[in-house]
Amino acid sequence: MTGTVAKARDALMTGSTTRSERWATVARVVPMMRWLPEYPRSRLRGDLMSGAIVAALLVPQSLGYARIAGVPVQVGLYAVPLALLAYAVLGSSPQLIVGPASTVAIVSGSLVADIARDNPQDAVAITSALAIATGIVLAAIGLLRVAWLAEFLSKPIVTGFVFGLTVTIIIGELPTLLGIPKPPGDLIGVLIRTLQNIGTTHLPTAIVSAIALALLFGGRRISPRVPWGLVALVAGVAASRLLDLEAAGVAVVGDVPAGLPPIGLPLISPLDLGAVVVGGASLALVALAEGLAATRLFATRGGYRVETERELIGMGVANVAAGMSGGLAVAGSLSKTAAAEGAGGRSQVTGLTAAVLVIAVLVAFTWFFEELPLAVLSAIVIAAVWGLMDLAAVRRYRHVRKADFVAAVVGAASVVLFGPLYGLGIAITVSLLAIIYRSSSPRIEVLGKISQEKAAWGRVRGHPNRLPVAGVVVARLDAPLFWANATAIEDRLLAEVENWPDTRALVLDLEATTQLDTTSADILRHLADELAKRGINLYLARVLHHVEHVLERSGFVEAVDQESHFWHSISQCVRAARRDTALEAYESRPHESVPAGDKAEADAQASSTADESGENGETDEGGEVEVEVEVLDEDPTDGDAPEQAS
Repeated sequence: MTGTVAKARDALMTGSTTRSERWATVARVVPMMRWLPEYPRSRLRGDLMSGAIVAALLVPQSLGYARIAGVPVQVGLYAVPLALLAYAVLGSSPQLIVGPASTVAIVSGSLVADIARDNPQDAVAITSALAIATGIVLAAIGLLRVAWLAEFLSKPIVTGFVFGLTVTIIIGELPTLLGIPKPPGDLIGVLIRTLQNIGTTHLPTAIVSAIALALLFGGRRISPRVPWGLVALVAGVAASRLLDLEAAGVAVVGDVPAGLPPIGLPLISPLDLGAVVVGGASLALVALAEGLAATRLFATRGGYRVETERELIGMGVANVAAGMSGGLAVAGSLSKTAAAEGAGGRSQVTGLTAAVLVIAVLVAFTWFFEELPLAVLSAIVIAAVWGLMDLAAVRRYRHVRKADFVAAVVGAASVVLFGPLYGLGIAITVSLLAIIYRSSSPRIEVLGKISQEKAAWGRVRGHPNRLPVAGVVVARLDAPLFWANATAIEDRLLAEVENWPDTRALVLDLEATTQLDTTSADILRHLADELAKRGINLYLARVLHHVEHVLERSGFVEAVDQESHFWHSISQCVRAARRDTALEAYESRPHESVPAGDKAEADAQASSTADESGENGETDEGGEVEVEVEVLDEDPTDGDAPEQAS
């Protein structure tokens, strides 16, 4: 096969540059055309073996995830073959395995429960329609190049969201494990009523559940590479037949239709179309976050690069294919990709092999699952999702930054208390609010000279040995200036200069501002006017080129003297400020507002610094060492020479 493709490529590329460009275009649109012609046969055995292992994981997990999604078990299998084929053709990762995922399944099940109104036939159609809508949204995100939207879901929020989903899945499976009817109501209600009814536990079912859980969790610790889900499935079917567990009251899967997946569009009511589109967008966010995380992890480990937009298009088409074949939505799977890598899988031949084996199961072996105890299936689901409760990450967030810990807890609690769909909305809202809060309330640091370093500036707060400059307040914004925070920054800067008596100049470091809008430029002009009323001049240091253009077009530059108020370095800006305001010769010494005791100590440090400067370098008439680079603690180095901005 690879030889045929290579010949076709060579035929296209022979004879003219146009044909070569045409092949390159085809390869960009269809990534398979890049790797298939050069596929080394030495990889085939490893890819085939890993494909068999992936199929062994996919079959039991797909059955279980279909139950989570509230649809017949075969719907989970229907999603697999065409999704794997579509991703192999259009996906950018050579290793990623797509298939039904726990997070996607439970969000899908929650949406279906709201839309289908407990109608089993509608549930299957809506599940497939949701998969198609999910695929369209993912492909649109890739085509429009707005994949950056996914980055607004912070990792702590996603960790908490997945943690909450896992708790939801486990609580939802408890009645099946105990052999009692599943109570109606929300998650907390289900948990309370399950505990209240624990006295009615069906003993044979509970025993089957306990054995299956022990096999899955114990086996994983003994030999992690063994597909224990498949082992539990086969053992459960064997025990069910030998012991006639169904006659003993143990619930089993029942009839599973044999044959290829049905191909076509699902038939849903036009009244449900809006809910399906909105639900598809929600599922797309979940699939995007989970799939990209797996893709990037294995790209880093494998030393290759993936194209985010192409990746989203591949996942989108895979979801459309899953929905068109009567299946549920899919996502990139971390666990199955890891299993494939561990077994030697290095290309999408692994996924194609798994697709063929799942088709074989659908055509010839669905009868095997009919006597599978539902308790075993629930145990397989719980074992598959257990590792998603990342307690180590939550503890780390608490240690590193309490705000991240709170975000993770909010993400988990919102899912448990309000359900997956509303929980996702709350998680996204919290992420956006956190971004808005942090960007609208940036920290403003007053800078002073760092002793024993030439022209180096750092924050004064917490560093009493750093020396503010008499008559000049040097302020640094630790976040970009833009319309949402400009007024607050102006107010805080005006308050800051009031804290330093006898201030004659404010030097504002704008290096963190990479873009500027009209509102911010106008507020900077208003700040300059307000400072002028107080007898204070405004100077701007380290202004980026395109930011300066906005200031010019807004009229700010006309209001100030560009020749002396714009500088590439803080040191030159301070020197110009002191010269223009007729302050004493430049030196590093404390502001007049420093307490007397601290001032004496700081003056001694300044004298020491001046002595060292005289020994180690040339000084100008104001006493400052002329250097080419300015160093800031906690900030990037200013690589510009101390020259005037233009």
